[in-house]
Amino acid sequence: MNLPSYWNEAKAVLRKRDKTLKAIIDSYHGEAMQLRGDPFYTLARSITGQQISVKAADSVWKKLSLAVKIKPEAIANADSGILRGCGLSERKVIYLHALANHFLDNKDRIAHWPGMSDEDIIAELVTIKGIGRWTAEMFLIFGLGRPDVFPLDDLGLLKGIYRHYNKGKEMPKKKLLAVGENWRPYRSLGTWYMWRVLDPLPVAY
Repeated sequence: MNLPSYWNEAKAVLRKRDKTLKAIIDSYHGEAMQLRGDPFYTLARSITGQQISVKAADSVWKKLSLAVKIKPEAIANADSGILRGCGLSERKVIYLHALANHFLDNKDRIAHWPGMSDEDIIAELVTIKGIGRWTAEMFLIFGLGRPDVFPLDDLGLLKGIYRHYNKGKEMPKKKLLAVGENWRPYRSLGTWYMWRVLDPLPVAY
């Protein structure tokens, strides 16, 4: 896994700009988000982690990794019963099969993702069964290392902002966006640290 290319610059910029975030960054000195550089792996893990805790997702993923190679060909041909035995729901099994088949059928298109805009990639990904905007945003953050993603549908991000910017109380969308605006063009870094303060393990996909 690799450190995002923008990480150190982003930390320096946001530590100066946001006192609250500075304190959080300093509390996790030496920790950083890691990129895997494998689009299929990142998307498959994001699907696995949909609507469950980081700890539960990690448990399911470990079982899945032992049961089958995390490659499009292997997942596409994997028996549904084996995948369900890893703790995946029937729906997520369908989603993983759909993802694997998309990768097998669209190799040339996928090769162009690094040169596409965030929104264009999201628009393409959400056409795949089981992938919504949240999963696409996780891919942008962890798969492509995009620096300015702000996934407002993510409960962890919202809880982190509520806790550290509004004494634990919910905030209207306008104020949430204002917090994010202060983090531009490095909202991915701010998001990662909001996750970090909530979970005992660093979030990774």
